[in-house]
Amino acid sequence: MSKIFITGINGFVGKHLLNVYPDDKIFGLVKSSTGEDLGSNVKVLSGDILDANRIHEIVEEIKPDIIFHLAALTSPGESLKTPVETINNNVSGQLNILEAVRKIELNCKMLVVSSAEVYGNVDERSIPTSENAELLPNTPYGVSKAAQDLLGYQYNKSYGLFNIRVRPFNHIGPGQAPIFVVPAFAKQIAMIEKGQQENIIKVGNLAPKRDFTDVRDVVRAYKLLIEKGTAGEVYNIGSGKSLPISQILDILLSFSDEEIDVVEDPSLVRKVDVNELRCDFSKLNRETGWEPEIPIEESLRDTLDYWRNIL
Repeated sequence: MSKIFITGINGFVGKHLLNVYPDDKIFGLVKSSTGEDLGSNVKVLSGDILDANRIHEIVEEIKPDIIFHLAALTSPGESLKTPVETINNNVSGQLNILEAVRKIELNCKMLVVSSAEVYGNVDERSIPTSENAELLPNTPYGVSKAAQDLLGYQYNKSYGLFNIRVRPFNHIGPGQAPIFVVPAFAKQIAMIEKGQQENIIKVGNLAPKRDFTDVRDVVRAYKLLIEKGTAGEVYNIGSGKSLPISQILDILLSFSDEEIDVVEDPSLVRKVDVNELRCDFSKLNRETGWEPEIPIEESLRDTLDYWRNIL
């Protein structure tokens, strides 16, 4: 039985990650406790990842075998409004985790969660995108993730920390906050079905293509990489397929009997956007055998059903 420390355990990915570790002892960091029951094998600890002393104290007390650092500000769009907060939170938070492990001289494995947003507006010749693509982030969020990524690399090379870096492409599923496009659509459809919203969905630019992977497949990849990945290396995680946002919306709308009008709202169009992101996950597949298992239709239906159930 491993001791596992998960920052941001009460977030979208953290809750799904718990499901792939049902028998291990989990210590979860939350900024402020809501009293939510995360399972009998989970001990919830309160603390801010920006509080270096608190992070050091927790890591020294737990002495985990595995660390999943998930806590971060996660929205590329929102980061354009709050660049200083995003970069400070994500980069300093990562440093505090790394420094605690280094100073304690802890022998553990750590998953450093970067993002496909580090690639920015990828040249067509580099699609699908491998880990060797140039890092050209075009949002503060992407910059913060590139810094987290490179810090993971540097602490492996300079201090010998067993860090594995991941660059997940868009991941979706039940429980994701509606600041992201798929749950935003799903929530509005569910509200329309319940008579809580008029039969109109306002949208931004639906042309960009994204590589969507179910979060349950993503956390399975995280576990496999902790077990089989190579220290210091970086791995893309994605489906290898890209779909325009318009097609994602069409699939969601097909699950509803309501007549719903789609109206473009200029205020929802990002000033900075990426035309297409599509993952080359061959390195991950080669080293762990991972490949996506959950079809996009199932992910979308489960996301819609989640909102139907909680509204």
